Amino acid sequence: MKVFVYAGTGLVSGLVVDNLLAKGHEVYASTRNPDSGKKASNLHWVKTDASQPNLGLEILDKVDRAFFLCPPGYTDQFSVLNPWIEKAKSKKLQKVVLMTAIGIDHSPEDLPFRKLEISLEKSGLAYNIIRPNWFMQNFQTFWISGILKDKKIYFPGGNAKASFVDARDIASSAVTLLLDDSSSGKGFTLTGKEAITHDEVAQKLSKATGLNIIFADITSEDFKNGLVSAGVSEDYANVLVYIAGALKDGHAAPISNAVKEITGKDPITFDQYAGDNKKAWLN
Repeated sequence: MKVFVYAGTGLVSGLVVDNLLAKGHEVYASTRNPDSGKKASNLHWVKTDASQPNLGLEILDKVDRAFFLCPPGYTDQFSVLNPWIEKAKSKKLQKVVLMTAIGIDHSPEDLPFRKLEISLEKSGLAYNIIRPNWFMQNFQTFWISGILKDKKIYFPGGNAKASFVDARDIASSAVTLLLDDSSSGKGFTLTGKEAITHDEVAQKLSKATGLNIIFADITSEDFKNGLVSAGVSEDYANVLVYIAGALKDGHAAPISNAVKEITGKDPITFDQYAGDNKKAWLN
């Protein structure tokens, strides 16, 4: 199978690339800097740029199936990815898997991510949409600065629970759906198997690392200011503040069985995630 993976050096998409290669498929992956991508005999890089949505579209002429997600930092995901959906439609690709985010299926139809989902749903293509909850890996990426500097998780989460999902489960679900047409036409909300608070996250990270990590419940304003000072655009910071508010209101707590339904395996627990990645917080 020849499969295209958009933004192939990202967290989830990079794992999708690795999984496809391990299964013996030929992968065409995109990135802003193709020379920086990993090398493999069945891996081909193409230059794309989310700020230039039409760049690289012709690569879809060479593939059978495609995986799309929008890189972090872009609020108009429709403008970034719909040219790719339209190209996939014109080439009549065998299957498209799109990753958006939890709750997008209940969003207003003019919201860019929901508008993109609708475009794919109406494309006539065989497709699946995956909508993951907050990533476990956020604690070693977006929120890691506070943990490394102050042993604190700075986040406006209150006492709300979230069914965090491991990026490895998101990627394995995406690959299974890419290669299996039996559930085409469905959307899946991807979560972990347990819902936990940020206090419980801090306890689990402390247990895994031997450090005394605590949760610092900050205001939405302080959260936004921290994001902007770290280089996040104000528009995208506003999006993160909004979805953090949805978490605090309890919307990230429900647990789905989708990962097991798709892959046949139980989702990775937060304890396993913390143990597997403890070096990230010990630097």
